Amino acid sequence: MSTVRKFKTALDETRLLMLGAQILFGFEFNAVFQEGFKELPRSSRMLDGIALLLMALSIGLLIAPSARHRLTENGQITAQLRRSITRFAGWALLPLAGSLGLALYIVLAKTFGFWIASAAGAFFTALALVFWFGLEFAYRKFALGRSTKMNGHDPDKPTPLEARIEQMLTESRIIIPGAQALMGFQLIAMLSKTFDELPHVSQIIHALALGTDAVALVILIAPAAFHRLAFNGADTERFFRLGSALVTAALLPLALGISGDIYVAVARITKASVIGAAAAALSLTLFLAFWYVQPLMLRYTKVSL
Repeated sequence: MSTVRKFKTALDETRLLMLGAQILFGFEFNAVFQEGFKELPRSSRMLDGIALLLMALSIGLLIAPSARHRLTENGQITAQLRRSITRFAGWALLPLAGSLGLALYIVLAKTFGFWIASAAGAFFTALALVFWFGLEFAYRKFALGRSTKMNGHDPDKPTPLEARIEQMLTESRIIIPGAQALMGFQLIAMLSKTFDELPHVSQIIHALALGTDAVALVILIAPAAFHRLAFNGADTERFFRLGSALVTAALLPLALGISGDIYVAVARITKASVIGAAAAALSLTLFLAFWYVQPLMLRYTKVSL
C-alpha cells in the first residue's frame, strides 16, 4: 500500500472515531438541558461534567493531526506525521472509553440503581479497552511478532498536489461532523424549558457559542464551494493554499464554541460560574495547544534546524 493511501486510510479511520465522539459529546451536553437531569443524584450530575470534559479531550486529540498536517507539514506526508496520526488516535480512544462508561452509568443509575449501573459502566469501559487496545497489542505481539514495524520505513517523498487536496478536503470532513452535531444540540437546547432557567450570562455565552460554531461550519464548507464554483473542480496550488487556510481558520471559532458550551454545562451542573469558567478555560487551552501551538512550534523548530 502506498504512503498516500496509508495516510488516507488513517484519515478515514479518524472520521469513524469522530462520529462516535460527537454522539457521546452531544448526549453529555444535551443531558444538562433535560427535565430529568435535575432529578439525578449529585454524583451522576458531576460525572456528566467529567464525561463532557473527557469528550472534549478526545475531540481535541482527533483533530490535532489534521492541524499539524496543515500548519507543520504544509500538506506533505512525512514519517513523523504518520506516526502522529496513529498516536493521537490511540490517545483519543482512552477518554472515549471512559466517557462511554460514565454515560452508561448515568442513564442506568436512574432506573436500575448504583450497583447495576456501576457494573455496566465498568464492563463496557473494560470491553472498549480490550477491543481498542488489548486485542491489538496482543495480536501485534504474538501473531505478527515483536519485530513488526507498524510505521514501516518508507522514505519521505513529495506528496502530489491531487493527493494533498484530497487529504485537505478529507480533513475538513473530519471536523465538520463535530461542528454539525454541536450546532444541532445547541439549537435544540435553546428551545428547552431548562434553557429559560439558566442565568442570563449563561444564555448569552450559549448564544455566542452557537454563533461561533455556525461561523466554523460556514468556513469548513467553503473549500468545497470554492473548488466547485471558483476553480471548476480543478486541482491547483492556489486552491490548496486557500482550502488549507480556511480549514485551519475554522478551528478557532470551533474551539471557542465548544469551550463556551462547556462553561454553560459545567456551570449548571456545579451551580458555580467560577468552576464553569475554569472548565471552559481548560478546554480552550487544550484546543489551542493541540490545534495551533504544538503544530506551529514543530514548524518553526523544523525551519530552525
